[in-house]
Amino acid sequence: MSENVGFAGQIAPEHISQVVEKGFKSIINNRPDMEGGPSQPTSALIEESARSAGLDYVYQPVVAGQITELDVRAFANHYNELPKPVLMFCRTGNRSNNLFQLAKQMDLLDD
Repeated sequence: MSENVGFAGQIAPEHISQVVEKGFKSIINNRPDMEGGPSQPTSALIEESARSAGLDYVYQPVVAGQITELDVRAFANHYNELPKPVLMFCRTGNRSNNLFQLAKQMDLLDD
């Protein structure tokens, strides 16, 4: 984590107020819908709550262990364009952290 980025496990619409309270301006969702079954909130539900709270929101699902260079480049583009700080999440936060670290290693991030 840094002042511009945070990582989290799965969030739900009811967590958006906490995300705002912590000062985040944007969210990147890296978890595919239904990966966790029907109890997992959909990206659309989380996005609706996020946008209602004034947050920017990007849905970029990636599969654990199958992150490609295209995924990393797309992630970097989103990250560079979004207002900071950005909260990224997936099931545990690991995929999001991997995307961020790979983008840093490839020198794709503006900050």
